[in-house]
Amino acid sequence: MEEKVLKIKLLREGAALPCRETAGSAGFDLQACLEAPLLVAPGERAMVPTGLGAEIPQEMAGMVFSRSGLGTKSGMVVAQGVGVIDSDYRGEIKVPLRNMGKKAYEIQPGERVAQLVLLPVCLPPVEEAQALSATQRGEGGFGSTGK
Repeated sequence: MEEKVLKIKLLREGAALPCRETAGSAGFDLQACLEAPLLVAPGERAMVPTGLGAEIPQEMAGMVFSRSGLGTKSGMVVAQGVGVIDSDYRGEIKVPLRNMGKKAYEIQPGERVAQLVLLPVCLPPVEEAQALSATQRGEGGFGSTGK
């Protein structure tokens, strides 16, 4: 079996390779590649550059998740919940952050702002169906199974 490799290109001065802080870390921390601090007011969004380009292995996708500590302590989270980086994207990785907190937050150059997790992608062929198989749940959704 061929070993999967995440290739990273530093695109700008000040960019840092993503790293895992502990052996058990599921994601690679992404750092802000900024020339100066960036102030984000409550409720506002900011596109934070990382200065990195990536070659994500085929049949995988890069998922950009919030860092739990940053989100819990300051309210800074990935704006759309989870960012998806396709394996054929070669541009700069940027992290859209939203300040869900009650105070302005200042992102510092080099600060770890998100984490990149590589996940396998299943891409079966798509075919149109006239009917779908029956299940116990059926069309029930949005709380149909109770609390």
